Amino acid sequence: MELFPKLQRALKEQGYEQPTPIQAQTIPAAVAGRDVLGCAQTGTGKTAAFALPILDYLGNEQPPARPNRPTTLVLAPTRELAIQISESFRTYGKHIRFREALVYGGVRQEGQVRAIRRGVDVLIATPGRLLDLMQQGHIDLGSVEFFVLDEADRMLDMGFLPALEKIISELPSHRQSLFFSATLPPKIRNLASELLFNPISVDVTPKSSSLEGIEQVVKFVQRDKKVTSLQKLLSGESVDRVIVFTRTKHGANGLTKKIEKAGFRAAAIHGNKTQNARQKALEAFRRKKVQVLVATDVAARGIDIAGVTHVVNYDMPVDPESYVHRIGRTGRAGAEGTAVSFCTPDECDELRAIEKLTGKRLTVENPESDFRSSSPKTRKTGNRKPFRGGNPRARNSNRGRQDRRSSGRGKKAGASNRAGRQKAAAS
Repeated sequence: MELFPKLQRALKEQGYEQPTPIQAQTIPAAVAGRDVLGCAQTGTGKTAAFALPILDYLGNEQPPARPNRPTTLVLAPTRELAIQISESFRTYGKHIRFREALVYGGVRQEGQVRAIRRGVDVLIATPGRLLDLMQQGHIDLGSVEFFVLDEADRMLDMGFLPALEKIISELPSHRQSLFFSATLPPKIRNLASELLFNPISVDVTPKSSSLEGIEQVVKFVQRDKKVTSLQKLLSGESVDRVIVFTRTKHGANGLTKKIEKAGFRAAAIHGNKTQNARQKALEAFRRKKVQVLVATDVAARGIDIAGVTHVVNYDMPVDPESYVHRIGRTGRAGAEGTAVSFCTPDECDELRAIEKLTGKRLTVENPESDFRSSSPKTRKTGNRKPFRGGNPRARNSNRGRQDRRSSGRGKKAGASNRAGRQKAAAS
């Protein structure tokens, strides 16, 4: 399959020679107009898997950039991931004429509003700020042709469901949707069944093998010994760059002070930090000005920092899927990495859930201190309401959408070419 020539030129300049498995299996279908549900481990090229088909369309069809009415909407759960996606679009599309805008909270909105008013082909946004600007009348989603949901499972875990329902209800039922994540639990598959039309489903990371290349170790400790255990780990010869995950923002701040007091350079990143502070901490970590980045799960998705040797679960994640995303910060793109989890007696249920999800029993560093009893405990879970679907037009118009996909996009730019691709895909 040949992409738009100027897009191929940019990829060649970046040293791209062969597509990754997720790219090879999803890009041709997306270019042909199919909806996509893709699952792949972090660091395997999911951003390119949705960015390249969109840029291919923009390069070939050159639709007009309309003020306040984006052609593409990409939703991401965190500001950091939104910024990273924006950088990828600019890198891949450097030789293509298109307009891109980035919308997220924590900063003033005036610059974002100006960018949208100038006309935008690709709008990359976090749900909260997007919904705020929609309610102010600055953004109209009625012309969206591509809808991308990145890290879809995290969207729901972070409590974005109400905002998602409102956003999706404003999208046209006739659109192409691309959903990507590193895990696809049942709740995401249910969401996909509501919102995707006859999608191609690609899963290139079975749970049993998605974490290959990462040495996974659990150390059983009493809660008051965690700081001492962490300091000992950080003093190891092979420990170069470390991300430490805590459960709470307050815990991240407190642990950062203790690490610094012990003589290690550290910085904290979490939702209460301003955007400038978060970017400053990430940049210091990238440049090795700090050795340890202490983070809540806000940094567990989509942050691509090369050379992370160790990930430490200082607090065990409540959601086992978060474990996969946390430790995916190391061992990226085929490199080796080490993940160490500190487990206290009251966190054994979380450990069991992780081992069940991954299909792997973690190596125990100190088996003589194993707190786990022979009989499993009942793990407490919250009562979550099922996703009912925020777009009744999409649920009730699948048949109509199929007809419309075959008949083209009316008077929109590039309608005949794009409709032909969709018709060929349907056949």
